[in-house]
Amino acid sequence: MRTTAQNTARHPRHPLDDLDLAPFTFTRRCWVDLPPDSVYPLISDVTLIETWSPSASAVSYKPGNGPWVGARFSGRNRRDGREWITHSEVVQADPGSAFAFVVGGAEDGIVRWTWHFSKQGTGSIVQQSWRLLRTDPVLGNTPEDLCTLRDHMATSAETTLLSLAEWIAGHRPQ
Repeated sequence: MRTTAQNTARHPRHPLDDLDLAPFTFTRRCWVDLPPDSVYPLISDVTLIETWSPSASAVSYKPGNGPWVGARFSGRNRRDGREWITHSEVVQADPGSAFAFVVGGAEDGIVRWTWHFSKQGTGSIVQQSWRLLRTDPVLGNTPEDLCTLRDHMATSAETTLLSLAEWIAGHRPQ
């Protein structure tokens, strides 16, 4: 955990530094027609996320990295007519169970994305969560900015999950 002195040294004081971040999280879920052990490789292969996500593209692991804790990857994101590149670090890699990464890296990240997989019937419940870890001017300067971001990301996650379920349904052997 960062101390206040470390946080101040890394990040100049931001107007939202004292904001309670608890409301800036969400979880969305859907059922897919594959067991968890088959869904996990799809999600942990970050190059595939653009197949389902409306806002991410050109995602790839750094050379020599893969779906394990400590692996780093980058990707292009878009929102409201803007594009930017993010750098992330895998912080959880439990095949068949969970996969998580932190945008900005484990030590100093801004947002954590987590995927959980649980068996249900012949398929899986896939759960995608997003949690704001700290404020940063790149995300906005008011609580309303952060609410707008959270709501946008929740809609994006819903679209991603539905696209994943449809893609799996269309790619299952007949």
